Amino acid sequence: MKILQLDVNKIEFEPIEPEAKSYERAEKKSVEITDALVMLVAVEKGDTEEYAKRAVRESAAFARKQGLKKLVIYPFAHLSSNLESPKEAMAMLELMRDFARKEEGIEVISAPFGWNKRLSLMIKGHPLAEQSRSYTAEGTGKITSGGKDSIRHEEVSEALKQEEKVVSTWYILTPEAKLIPAKEFNFDGHDILKKFADYEIKKVRSYQQIPPHVKLMQKLQLVDYEPGSDAGNMRFYPNGRLIKGLLEKYVTGRVIDYGAIEVETPIMYDYEHPALKEYLNRFPSRHYIVKSDDKEFFLRFSGDFGQFLLMRDATVSYKQLPFKFYEITRYSFRRELSGEVTGLKRLRAFTMPDMHTLCADVDQAKEEFNRQFDLCISVLDEIGIQKGSYEAAIRFTEEFWNGNKRFIEDLVKRFGRPVLIEMWNFRYAYFDPKFEFNIVDSMNKASSLSTVQMDHENGKRYSMSYVDNEGNKKYPIVLHDSPSGAIERVIYALLEKASIDEKNGKTPALPLWLSPTQVRFLPISEKHVDKCVQIAKGMVAKGIRADVDDTDVTLDKKIRNAEQNWTPYICVIGDKEANSDKLPVRVRGSRVQKEMGIKELEMEVLEKVGNMPKAPMSLSMLLSKRPIFR
Repeated sequence: MKILQLDVNKIEFEPIEPEAKSYERAEKKSVEITDALVMLVAVEKGDTEEYAKRAVRESAAFARKQGLKKLVIYPFAHLSSNLESPKEAMAMLELMRDFARKEEGIEVISAPFGWNKRLSLMIKGHPLAEQSRSYTAEGTGKITSGGKDSIRHEEVSEALKQEEKVVSTWYILTPEAKLIPAKEFNFDGHDILKKFADYEIKKVRSYQQIPPHVKLMQKLQLVDYEPGSDAGNMRFYPNGRLIKGLLEKYVTGRVIDYGAIEVETPIMYDYEHPALKEYLNRFPSRHYIVKSDDKEFFLRFSGDFGQFLLMRDATVSYKQLPFKFYEITRYSFRRELSGEVTGLKRLRAFTMPDMHTLCADVDQAKEEFNRQFDLCISVLDEIGIQKGSYEAAIRFTEEFWNGNKRFIEDLVKRFGRPVLIEMWNFRYAYFDPKFEFNIVDSMNKASSLSTVQMDHENGKRYSMSYVDNEGNKKYPIVLHDSPSGAIERVIYALLEKASIDEKNGKTPALPLWLSPTQVRFLPISEKHVDKCVQIAKGMVAKGIRADVDDTDVTLDKKIRNAEQNWTPYICVIGDKEANSDKLPVRVRGSRVQKEMGIKELEMEVLEKVGNMPKAPMSLSMLLSKRPIFR
């Protein structure tokens, strides 16, 4: 069953004439409905009552979240080429209408089946107003190719199918090494862990309303949706690109300091390459396919492919192990389900810092796993995501647990708080174990940031090898590590964290080192602009991002704009300040205005930024010369 769900200001349809031998009775008159949720429905061969009920249930839940009281069920055969017979399709649609009315308690308006209809839609302008869903035997949202000239390969990997079949048992493991079934754990004092566990166990991924970080990324003019591209491909405005670039620079620097060598590899690979084709089915992700010169290529969904092919051609000695190599993948592509692609949380094109480590054996891999666990904590902390603001999950098979309990228990002890455990009955992909640090956002949805995975297969699959102390060729265990997680998701985490702070009565802010403007000068009148520019230029020369609001608005409006832009330091310059080296400084998050010397302010900013990367803004120093993005 294919569904296109639309949140509309208005829908108008008029049956013109029947176009099929089997059709529902209808009057030839125009029907207009305002403020409703529309389900465009294609009933396919093999659809079951459960598909129909689930589709209605999910749409009704969305309608309630949006405050909508009307549901329009509209037959729309154009969504599929695998349509059910008219008789069966009409029966399924009638079931959906009855279920919506009786079980979901929502007003249902039905467009007649089998008619040629005039249709007019006015869709609302929010990010969740248009969502497509698919219900199949392999699960909701399966992505398949169709059409005469389309790619014939199944886009869903075997690992993703196996993930649907694996049986997970959920526990909480405490720092005291107590393994407690999740449903029996006392979550008192662990509210966020409870929300995280509920999210992971229930696996309800789709948002039913717009998450706060979407409004913030748009309000701050950092990032926005790109209507000219596929969903989940974003446009970054200058300030958003600045933040993204600083994060890329920071994580790359940390990984190189950690001892990795940096490489760069292509973004597309031959679908028929033996090692790559096999690995595609061991990676739990959907992918994009492109054609070139009558060959099929897939867009990478991680840095693994190119890095592994590169390392296959390298000669490495056991003395060099653990050997680390790294790439920041601009971009990786994953064909995520449309209902899960929202804001920066889950994208179809993203930037992933990706480090791989060759280890001699499982024992060396566990030692390095511990070190990278600590690296991830340190990276997130320096970015501005402190240890208490995220939860940890460790996932592994029963077999790994039985042979490595002490190793897992030591990880949890190092974390210092109870950890969610997912124990699998079999290994459905190449990794065992893996951990992630997860932020739980303001809508109780979780997203992984840092992760390390222990890979038991790809050393041999790609013929990556090292030479042992006896001159023999051996295949390594490979660790996959992203110390921060996807760069876009880090921005999502920072914005969601700021939103939660605001709900708790704190002032929302970005870390100073990531704030696009760190100091803003507000001239009281036009004659004070030159002085502001002079001071700002001096700060810029020292690596501080300073700008001047020379726009033709009142001082109160300038202050309000600076506050709405989350500017950390605001300085008003008038006659008194123009003739003095003292500045009245408003510090974000503090209600107190303090007087500071120019050098004192510079020193405070530089000390707080510390060793974090610096970069100039690409926008003009003068706000009057900047474009406004809408």
